[in-house]
Amino acid sequence: SALAFFVALERPFPLWSFVRFPPHMAYLLPHLNDGWSVDQAIVNEEEKLVLIRFGHDHDETCMQVDDTLADVAEKVKNFCVIFLVDTTEVPDFNKMYELYDPCSMMFFHRNKHITVDLGTGNNNKINWALTDRQELIDIIETVYRGARKGRGLIVGPKDYSTKYRY
Repeated sequence: SALAFFVALERPFPLWSFVRFPPHMAYLLPHLNDGWSVDQAIVNEEEKLVLIRFGHDHDETCMQVDDTLADVAEKVKNFCVIFLVDTTEVPDFNKMYELYDPCSMMFFHRNKHITVDLGTGNNNKINWALTDRQELIDIIETVYRGARKGRGLIVGPKDYSTKYRY
């Protein structure tokens, strides 16, 4: 039709140029869409560790983290549940947890925020793109073992203090 022809002229690039390869994996992980759901996910999980990625699905850093989380989710499913939270859609926790970075991962166990000392100075969250799958699995295992013993601060398996020095 004439309308379809006009729309085709307005688009200077093919429609498939927006497809990201490899495909973004955020759709494989459960999203929490309101503050109550986030609270319930933290409060109701008695045995497993709860890992929540705060950020945006469209952010490049979050896309990298989401791909890594989707890959490790099956391997850690016996002791960790992973959720994604959009900080614009659910702003309830932005001030409380100081969620000003594009992407942040936080750990909770038995309704308690678990801090992790990875040598970066910020023990409350991981706020960089952790793309190494084995490193993420190691961190999750270490946090789970420490949290199960009742520790609130867990020393990570690796020191990241010099990772981003130039």
